[in-house]
Amino acid sequence: MELPFAESYKIKMIESIRKSTREEREEWIAAAKYNLFNLRSDQVFIDLLTDSGTGAMSDKQWAEMMLGDESYAGASSFFKMKNAIKNILGFDHFLPTHQGRAAENVLFSAMVKTGDLVPGNTHFDTTKGHIEFRKATAVDCTINEAFDPSIIHPFKGNIDLQKLETVLSNNASERIPVIIVTITCNSSGGQPVSMQNLKEVYKLASQYKIPVFFDSARFAENAYFIKTREKGYADKSIKQIVKEMFSYADGMTMSSKKDAIVNMGGFVAFKDVELYKKASVYNIMFEGYLTYGGMSGRDMNALAQGLDEGTEFAYLETRIGQVAYLGQKLLDHGVPVLVPFGGHAIFIDAKKFLSNIPREEYIAQSLAVEIYIEGGVRAVEIGTIMADRDPITRENRYPELELIRLALPRRVYTNNHMDYVAATIINVFERRNQIKRGYKIVSEAPILRHFTVELEKI
Repeated sequence: MELPFAESYKIKMIESIRKSTREEREEWIAAAKYNLFNLRSDQVFIDLLTDSGTGAMSDKQWAEMMLGDESYAGASSFFKMKNAIKNILGFDHFLPTHQGRAAENVLFSAMVKTGDLVPGNTHFDTTKGHIEFRKATAVDCTINEAFDPSIIHPFKGNIDLQKLETVLSNNASERIPVIIVTITCNSSGGQPVSMQNLKEVYKLASQYKIPVFFDSARFAENAYFIKTREKGYADKSIKQIVKEMFSYADGMTMSSKKDAIVNMGGFVAFKDVELYKKASVYNIMFEGYLTYGGMSGRDMNALAQGLDEGTEFAYLETRIGQVAYLGQKLLDHGVPVLVPFGGHAIFIDAKKFLSNIPREEYIAQSLAVEIYIEGGVRAVEIGTIMADRDPITRENRYPELELIRLALPRRVYTNNHMDYVAATIINVFERRNQIKRGYKIVSEAPILRHFTVELEKI
């Protein structure tokens, strides 16, 4: 008998969660103005809002927390993190920040100005927000296959080189301060970028003398897909693949709350010492001194350990395998999900799921609310609300994909929980024709509105 798959860890501590009633959930979501970000955590049974900072740290990470050096300057924890970044990612210079968007803030303060263009694969919401806040423009150069959830392509996060070259050749290089490659590409469904594409993008950028930075929140998951899907990498370790990936970048931003498996932390890293020095000014202004930035020593220790654990194949196989387990359950029952499955989340095609609802009534948000009411499962909308308004016309931007993201925290839930999530969504799918109206916005922020938007049921 073939031995079945088993997780690469065992459970040492648990946290109780409570099931609520449907009546309670209907009351709570109405009080939250139909914004799932406004719910209290104890009003949620299974929380798949994000995989950012929600993972379970290991015994070794907790041990490192106890060894944290909280010195204001020159803490040993800084040098532990510095060594991990150098050994695993290959960068000599880095600045600690409190999370990924802080790293973006520091980097873009040093690089992006009014009127600039920042091309890349589909930019994450905070990335685009930081670019547009500076009155610059994010240009999406993702391959066309990324915008069809049903197409099977091993690397849907790839940049279309022709689209990128069109941007580079038709604009002065002074207007393009940086190319951002998001690995894996969250907004297109957690899809990976191939090593070949990373190499070709870097070569093209070098011809135009434009730096390439990776948005690296899920770089280890990207490396896993390269190992399992790209010719020539099956026999290489994750760490070997990671080292090669970052050889095709001039720098990186990192939300360490994902693939470094910590609850808070991030950094921005550089090859160029002069750019590092320029960004250092903003890091001191916005985050803190150079050797702690926005982080405590204990968190830097846990981050360094997490980078090591997060780049081990056995861990990634367990983590990405659970995502696929949930995705296959939904697919088997006819639920329209984005394929192939991503590394950190399952994405539901809300347009196909709720075809009765017009786009003006926020299809994906409507589905997210229904899923919560059905089973207390919290997901997040990756659709029109997150796409925000056009900064010039102030009209809604309607993205090609209206998705619901079910982001799985690392090492937190069992497959029994995934069975519950699948049953919840299947129940909604079976009554989908009864859901005929969506929502309207009654209050929103001028940028990154999805975090605080208030809605009213139509």
